[in-house]
Amino acid sequence: MSYVSYKKDNDGVVTVVFDDPGAKVNVMNSGFINGLNEAVGRLEAERETVTGVIIASGKDTFFAGGDLNELIAVDSTNVGAFFDRVMRIKSLFRRMEKLGRPVVAAINGAALGGGFEICLACHGRIALNDKRVVVGLPEVTLGLLPGGGGVVRLTRLLGLKKALPLLLEGTSVPAARALDLGLIDGLATDRDDLVQKAKAWISSHPNPVQPWDDRAFQFPGGGLESPAMRTYVTFAAADVQAKTQGLFPAPRAILCAAVEGMQVDIDTADRIEARYLAHVATSQVAKNMISYFFQMNRLRSGESRPTGFEKSSVSRLGILGAGMMGSGIAFMAAQAGIDVFLKDLDIATAEKGKSYSDVVASKLVASGKMSEAQKVALLSRIQATGQASDLAGCDLVIEAVFEDRALKRKVTEEIDAVLADDAIFASNTSTLPITGLAQAFSRPTDFIGLHFFSPVDRMKLVEIICGKQTSDATLARAYDFVRQLGMVPIVVNDSRDFYTSRVFESGCDEGAWLLSDGVEPARIENLARAAGMPVGPLASIDAVSEQLVYLVKTQARKDFEHEGRAFPAADEPPFQWIVRMVEEFDRRGKAYGAGFYDYLKDADGRRYKVLWPGLLDAQPAPTRQVSDQDVRDRILYRQSIEAVRCLEEGVLRSVVDCNIGSILGIGFPKYTGGQLQYINACGVAAFATRAQELADSYGERFTPPRLLLDKAAAGSVFE
Repeated sequence: MSYVSYKKDNDGVVTVVFDDPGAKVNVMNSGFINGLNEAVGRLEAERETVTGVIIASGKDTFFAGGDLNELIAVDSTNVGAFFDRVMRIKSLFRRMEKLGRPVVAAINGAALGGGFEICLACHGRIALNDKRVVVGLPEVTLGLLPGGGGVVRLTRLLGLKKALPLLLEGTSVPAARALDLGLIDGLATDRDDLVQKAKAWISSHPNPVQPWDDRAFQFPGGGLESPAMRTYVTFAAADVQAKTQGLFPAPRAILCAAVEGMQVDIDTADRIEARYLAHVATSQVAKNMISYFFQMNRLRSGESRPTGFEKSSVSRLGILGAGMMGSGIAFMAAQAGIDVFLKDLDIATAEKGKSYSDVVASKLVASGKMSEAQKVALLSRIQATGQASDLAGCDLVIEAVFEDRALKRKVTEEIDAVLADDAIFASNTSTLPITGLAQAFSRPTDFIGLHFFSPVDRMKLVEIICGKQTSDATLARAYDFVRQLGMVPIVVNDSRDFYTSRVFESGCDEGAWLLSDGVEPARIENLARAAGMPVGPLASIDAVSEQLVYLVKTQARKDFEHEGRAFPAADEPPFQWIVRMVEEFDRRGKAYGAGFYDYLKDADGRRYKVLWPGLLDAQPAPTRQVSDQDVRDRILYRQSIEAVRCLEEGVLRSVVDCNIGSILGIGFPKYTGGQLQYINACGVAAFATRAQELADSYGERFTPPRLLLDKAAAGSVFE
């Protein structure tokens, strides 16, 4: 069976169908190129008997885009051949759109990346009006740019101002919205209607010419000769730099390809676009981001879920604690169609927690993402209660009270008395070992950790923590619940702070170490952002709150003392700074209005923050000169080294869980592909050498773990 089939009906309409026999989706591999070349050649040869062409798909999706396995392999040794291959695809698209006969894309499913570039090379585009049908050019999210004419044609179709946001954000657009934007020309109700509308478009456009092939063509919204457009380009360039910090080459390449392509004919613009694609495809950033995409797919396919257990779902969920975390979980569960029983000390407190869902849902209604009826239905699924007995019939109960071991024990024992024997129990703790918390539950095999991140409705990661007695059956049910919420699960083993909190804490702690070395607070924060972190370590501590960190670290100190051990961090800057901020300065974090930053409002009531001026007075005099590179490396290396330790100790179960968790949960820079991929990209041996340099200069916390040294010696990577 060939990739591309060709069928002509009695009216002279040729249907060209893409259907890769060796894959679930269509991609631009050799089979596609050879098949399209044969089909276009035949169309040219039979042109006089052809009245029009329908481009269709034999898959449920229309076309998935480029072959990422081929793209990730592009390097300096084969980039020339890659460029030639891209130009060959472009030439086929040009021959297709210059055929002199109407060519229409019948879009039956998702048409993304190269798939939508095929559509843009058609004269008309008709899409099935179905929620599964989306179109767009998401290449920038993979560190790439649309290289099959996407930048060139979209800029000419919509104009630079309308095209650029879609290109730079990699937006995937639903069919109805695509029609409004001018990305497609019509909607169909079903597959038969799709074919009929495509044929009708052919009948009404017998002699089509692409707008950009018309001698009178002008760019929608104006060309670069316009002063207003030149000003727009200047600000767009500044905006790209500000958003990417120069760490992502693809957005800049997209802007350059678009602007340079506007100054020449389309065929020259095609070559410019291809050169920029070749440039970014060889970058390490693209390889990191493609690797991240592959690993995310592995995670979503259930790689971390135990096998041998039927898929399950939760119909009734109990939540203990109606604070920010409990309320956020309640919203996500109700949105997924689950009946929720939100319990707190009394009904009034629980109702206050339920009101959070009202606020979030109202915002969605205002933005058009939810209807008023859907909001009412969502809220009806959340029952606020102060009675433990109301949770008796729940399939799963999640404890989301404060990080206090005694309080967690109390609420666990209270609910244990009313739960059915087949219900499972989860703690939302972010730091306390699950094995210890499970001692308060009568069935520790049915006890597990579900660590959500705040705000729950925006943070899509859930860290699932298995205690020493947690059964695989419980893990499978918890995993299915997270997927039921539409969230991304990673699975780790039990320890204090688990993986995400432990590594996140290491990055925050390094901010405190830098403060104690006398590095200016603004320099710490700015260099952290320049390295790709979303915020600096001091702002991160404020967001979590010094008060919470104080309680967690104090609890850890008590645990160590209870075990007859000295608390190792007692004399180190991270602990000392937290104690001073809470006890000496009464600066307890963002939620309290004062931390390392002051949280203020301007005359119009808009919130903003500035570093606390008193921090410079509280800071010791510099003890050494710390270079900008050392500051950046200390922040990124510290976290990555701690991730290796988690893998070495068996806290992390896989490299995939680490890389996905570090980006979605901790905010590690996405251009790195995750903490362990960052080490791979640096070169494992080179990373180990640099880590030892940092250890020699700044302390043993940077000492390369044995696992890192072993991989460096073996010439292997984390995979």
